[in-house]
Amino acid sequence: MLAQLKIRNFALIDALDVSFDRGLNILSGETGAGKSIIIGAIGLLLGDRASTEMIRSGAEAAEVEAFFDLDEGDPVREKLAEAGLDDGEGMIVRRVMSRSGRNRVYINGSMATLNLLADLGESLMNICGQREHSVMLNADRHLDMLDAFGDLNPLRSGYGALYETRQDLLGRVEKLTEAKNRRTEQEELARFQLDEIHKAAVIPGEDVRLTAERQVLLSVQKLMDAAGQAHELLYDRGDSVLASLKSVISCVRDIRKLDESLNLSEAELDALYYSLEEAAFTLRDYRQRLVPDPGRLAGIEERLEILGRLKRKYGGSLDGVLEKQAELENSLSELSGLEETLEKAQASLREIETRMREKAEELSAARRRAAAVLEQAIEEELRGLRMEAADFDVVFQERGEEGNPPFNPRGIDLVEFYLSANAGEEPKPLNRIASGGELSRIILAMKKVLARAGAVGVIVFDEVDSGIGGETADRVGDRLRDVARHHQVLCITHLPQIACYGERHYRVIKAAEGDRTTTRIELLSDEERPEEIARMLGGREMTETTKRHAREMLARAAGR
Repeated sequence: MLAQLKIRNFALIDALDVSFDRGLNILSGETGAGKSIIIGAIGLLLGDRASTEMIRSGAEAAEVEAFFDLDEGDPVREKLAEAGLDDGEGMIVRRVMSRSGRNRVYINGSMATLNLLADLGESLMNICGQREHSVMLNADRHLDMLDAFGDLNPLRSGYGALYETRQDLLGRVEKLTEAKNRRTEQEELARFQLDEIHKAAVIPGEDVRLTAERQVLLSVQKLMDAAGQAHELLYDRGDSVLASLKSVISCVRDIRKLDESLNLSEAELDALYYSLEEAAFTLRDYRQRLVPDPGRLAGIEERLEILGRLKRKYGGSLDGVLEKQAELENSLSELSGLEETLEKAQASLREIETRMREKAEELSAARRRAAAVLEQAIEEELRGLRMEAADFDVVFQERGEEGNPPFNPRGIDLVEFYLSANAGEEPKPLNRIASGGELSRIILAMKKVLARAGAVGVIVFDEVDSGIGGETADRVGDRLRDVARHHQVLCITHLPQIACYGERHYRVIKAAEGDRTTTRIELLSDEERPEEIARMLGGREMTETTKRHAREMLARAAGR
């Protein structure tokens, strides 16, 4: 519900702060007092476009703020969560309009877009009497209303699950069909690439080993010279390391014969000698293996060029080339079984479409039964509102006509509400009915019938009393109170027959304060309320008779 409304520097309003409660809230006041200004401010909270003309004269900015109390499980909470906004205990909406043209939207303290505000507003509130805010007049919503009225959402969810499965299969069949159409070209390219890789007979790590061997062949003479010099220093020269070490071993042996305290083992020296001797033999054998081989070097260069070309084309490394090889082999295998896969997918699609059509036809039949009940209920309400000749129709049009696809996420039906207000007139789409009191009564009748099914929590009725009076106005007031059992209702009215049914009554007052005109709103007490009803009955002349009549009307409405 709309719990709090604050308006600053908006049109004739300097500063207004008003609290509303659940049930039926009545707003009354003299013509021109500013009731429509309040409705305009509320419209800004639903995403209406702002204009600098709305800013109060002398002010640089106007501001409208509201707090909506959200029940647990309210769909608005889900929308706030999807937008990344904390729902807290409710929803605070704030619009700021400046003369510079910079307009800002805040939702629960965070900057937000006008589109998000408009989307949330659709789930928060209807303003009946202003076509752009009445969800009831939106033909695209009529099917949802019918399903909610008939408690058909479980059946619709079952259909929806099949529809989603069908959409996935459609996408798969489309991709497989496209692949089939390109199969010859794909197969030729895959076979060419795979043949190129197979001919190269790639071995993992081959490029690393060949690069190392190439480095050796490029440096073979330098390696031979270094190995020969090292062998000579260790072994071949008269003063070689091994010859000198042999003399050292002999000296140590002589010392130990005379003094065993020398902490140097002959065995250790012998082990060192044999290790160096083994190193010398290894260097000799290594040098003998080194042979310049220009032919082998050329072969390595050619092989590395082949491997490099493959790496550039297929993944940047030999591992990437081998992965590409496996991918191509798998692709060719899939292409060879493409027709069989496509046939299986098409068979699954046909099966799902059969089940979906059965579910859609079951849903459509249930909708038609619910539509008959809805038509009768709304016509009864309209007759109670002195529209005895009204004819309300739920018009079905199956999808598939005029080339439209037979299925959509909500079934196979297009539904729109039609109405004829007078005998002899052809029913017309609801959104083409003239605005004013007639339209408001139609919406009121629909709201009463659909009250439990509607998700919108707040309904504002403007011009609900246009062109009516007497007993009809009394009936309108009674039905407004019925609607208010399931919604918070704000009703602007000039008729006392309607006003007396309110659970709270607010008076909108326009007054001159110094050289400025301002609009304010005040909640009437139980003592003040009969006076306002009397004013609505008798205008400026308030006699004891009109006051007594006002009290009688309030008592009668309270007793119903």
